[in-house]
Amino acid sequence: MADKTANRTVRPTTGHGGEMQQVAGGGPVLTTNFGVPISDNENSLRVGARGPTLLEDFVLREKIFHFDHERIPERIVHARGVAAHGYFECTDPIPDLSRASLFASKGKRTPVFARFSTVAGGAGSVDTPRDVRGFAVKFYTDEGNWDLVGNNIPVFFIQDAIKFPDLVHAVKMEADRGFPQAATAHDTFWDFVSMMPESLHMIMWAMSDRAIPRSPRMMEGFGVHTFKLVSADGNETFVKFHWRPRLGMQSLVWDESAKLQGADNDFHRRDVWEAIAAGEYPEWDFAIQAFDARLADSLPYDVLDATKLIPEEVVPLRVIGRMVLDRNVDNHFAENEQAAFLPSNVVPGIDFTDDPLLQGRLFSYLDTQKSRLGTTNFHQIPINAPRCPFANLQRDGMMQTHVPKGRANYEPNSLAEAGEDPGPRAAPTGFVSVRQPVDGLKLRIRSETFGDHYSQARLFFRSQTRNEQAHMASALVFELSKVSLEHVRSRVVSHLRNVDEDLAKRVAAGLAIDLPKAEKPFKAPIDLDPSDALSIQKKWKATLRGRKVGILFAEGSDKAELEGLMQAVKAAGGTPFTVAPKVGGIKLKGGEMKADGQLAGSPSVLFDAVALVLTEPAAKKLTRDGAAVGFVLDAFGHLKAIGHTPGAQVLLDRAGVEPDEGVTDLAGLPKAAMYRYWAREPKVRDLA
Repeated sequence: MADKTANRTVRPTTGHGGEMQQVAGGGPVLTTNFGVPISDNENSLRVGARGPTLLEDFVLREKIFHFDHERIPERIVHARGVAAHGYFECTDPIPDLSRASLFASKGKRTPVFARFSTVAGGAGSVDTPRDVRGFAVKFYTDEGNWDLVGNNIPVFFIQDAIKFPDLVHAVKMEADRGFPQAATAHDTFWDFVSMMPESLHMIMWAMSDRAIPRSPRMMEGFGVHTFKLVSADGNETFVKFHWRPRLGMQSLVWDESAKLQGADNDFHRRDVWEAIAAGEYPEWDFAIQAFDARLADSLPYDVLDATKLIPEEVVPLRVIGRMVLDRNVDNHFAENEQAAFLPSNVVPGIDFTDDPLLQGRLFSYLDTQKSRLGTTNFHQIPINAPRCPFANLQRDGMMQTHVPKGRANYEPNSLAEAGEDPGPRAAPTGFVSVRQPVDGLKLRIRSETFGDHYSQARLFFRSQTRNEQAHMASALVFELSKVSLEHVRSRVVSHLRNVDEDLAKRVAAGLAIDLPKAEKPFKAPIDLDPSDALSIQKKWKATLRGRKVGILFAEGSDKAELEGLMQAVKAAGGTPFTVAPKVGGIKLKGGEMKADGQLAGSPSVLFDAVALVLTEPAAKKLTRDGAAVGFVLDAFGHLKAIGHTPGAQVLLDRAGVEPDEGVTDLAGLPKAAMYRYWAREPKVRDLA
């Protein structure tokens, strides 16, 4: 049956790997920019169903090339970010798996530059929308630069790079109206998702609390794709790369995230900058999942499919290093903005697989730098330049800063015989691609092994706590409530029925729509064992390190109590931040104190926990101050610990705070502040 479009000229079919194919049925035919009709807009040209993508694919190259140059000079995606310098230290050498020098010896340090970013919004957007976060690290190794360009989510929306322009066009501001900015809650994004069941696993992650992190310092990072490690004797091992924050993972709650966009739209960037400036250097463990082809072949999903992950229970993580970020950038533009991360930057000992999304990225990221940085010589910009010696015969170009000497800009040559410098030459010890047989027909096709679009989405949802599942259901209701196309809402819910029936019912009820018939899957989903490692709450790390406690005081507060609490917070690893109605000297019992922030400009969304060090008269006065009531109301509603003096009870009552284990006296606050209180949530909001 044809789609119900105005001219009924689109005929849907299903591809070899279960992907949606829309075929012209009498209307306009999709062509290249030069008028060549396109037969398949879903798959790159490759050798066999699971083989490498071919450079001759002019359809892919034209589409990606045009997309890469649609915006200048801001990054098309990942435009807004924060970056810092640091080092990678090998803690568990793996010379048996990889010849890469940075993994060769225990204690070896390699300089790094890391950048964390939102994806959808522009450079002038905000830090805390619901969004995937980029997690890119440039290693300046002694064998060249290695760029591990990933995200804070281990899977992606699409399986083939040829769909990346469509994905980003759909998620960005709608073409006719230029809004919404930095948001997925609109028609075109969800229309795309509803037609691309392969995106459902990523949607589960994007609707989870992973998409509203507390700070980049508390995010996990992933290489997303399956790569290869290559040993000195040429043996290859499949690998997935992971970053694990030593501060533990932590998210915001949705209302908190939205309010932070008004309170401090630079919240994440400020957080990273201030932590490093204070000597509280962010750290991550670097881990690998290493596995062989036999295990890969035994899995019920394809390791070359970027919409799939391998649970830690199937292939445990092995920590082999750590990253420490210990220096802020000296200049935002010169370093953060001009940094160019390329998945094609690898070093000997690391190689690519035939993942069709990765294959397209190898071309795209290099190509886009010409528009963004204006020159093929972008590698000469200090932040991008390798820290090891480098030499080749590439010459000239815009903004050339090197001054090569001699005539040797080609090889082979015999200039050495005339006493001249012959220039550099290739060496057998350099990068060598893994030898692999390539046998198959040249075609546009997707492997049937990519065809299960729901099992891992189900795995992720069922691995969450009940509270996290409620957050996901509520996020879906919120997003789809912003979609004006009723058939799109219904189609998304029809996909959700293949993920989890209860989830679909909750979302349908939240939208006040009838439960639609389940979408027919290309492959019937299977039940995979839940993985606790996929849940933030199940892996919660009880610590105050890296967290900030807002302490509200006013005239008459006890200075000794204030100072004692501040010392206790510091002793537990946290950072105290004092807040008062005025920032100048406040008269206290026992002295005077200046506040770090003024109450109206320092709402509780900026803090991980709060304390109220108030006398009863001061608290009564603050019950008439909306900023003070909101300070307490939001802290309670965002499930944070609240410590207080007895005199502050009247303000607690005014804000509707009900006693629970997260509401404590000042002595109990440092320990209580290590947690969020999820059991409180049904008291403060309705969830789907």
